[in-house]
Amino acid sequence: MSIFGIFLSFSVIFAVIMEEILKYFPDLSEKQKQQFKKLEALYQDWNAKINVISRKDMDSLYLKHVLHSLAIAKVVKFKPKANVLDVGTGGGFPGIPLAILFPETNFYLVDSIAKKIKVVQEVVNTLDLKNVKAEQIRAENVKGEFDFIVSRAVTKMDDFIKWVRKKTKKKHTHEIKNGILYLKGGDLTEELQNFTNATIYSISDFYEEDFFETKKVVHIPLKKRS
Repeated sequence: MSIFGIFLSFSVIFAVIMEEILKYFPDLSEKQKQQFKKLEALYQDWNAKINVISRKDMDSLYLKHVLHSLAIAKVVKFKPKANVLDVGTGGGFPGIPLAILFPETNFYLVDSIAKKIKVVQEVVNTLDLKNVKAEQIRAENVKGEFDFIVSRAVTKMDDFIKWVRKKTKKKHTHEIKNGILYLKGGDLTEELQNFTNATIYSISDFYEEDFFETKKVVHIPLKKRS
């Protein structure tokens, strides 16, 4: 295939990808579109050096990682100057897609594994995401208070609560209460039986792709404790 043919193929692929994103998020600026566009090449490059995403998932990056992360935005619209902590961010999910979508919201992405944070920082730098701070640190050692703590199923909810229960702001400024927004799949009945205040949102109510049939966003309000 000629260079022109390869370029045309990538252009077609990108057009399809952006069509999927724009179907659910139609109001993206040109800058946001370009930032989303760059994600695949960035993660292809870095994943070849440092494996932060399952290799079988790379062909479905926008579906399984980007759109999945953005499902949180279907539950709450983060306000300007709000503070969001992404615990166990791995390669930057859900934090980086959310930071692109909400450029006036502050995101703090943390992970205990240095090589993962290296990839996150390089992606953040390339995309010029001024609203993101990335750090290698355990969740228990994070200082500060946040409107929301987001994550993608890094551990069972009982353990996760122990890590973050004192890290939320007391004052609520969003349409839902400050607390945890957790991306998880499957039957959550047993895991959440002790959390009677949890609200479970089925991502299939927001997206039509089969991949999201069993995926959920779990919101658990957290009261500020002294």
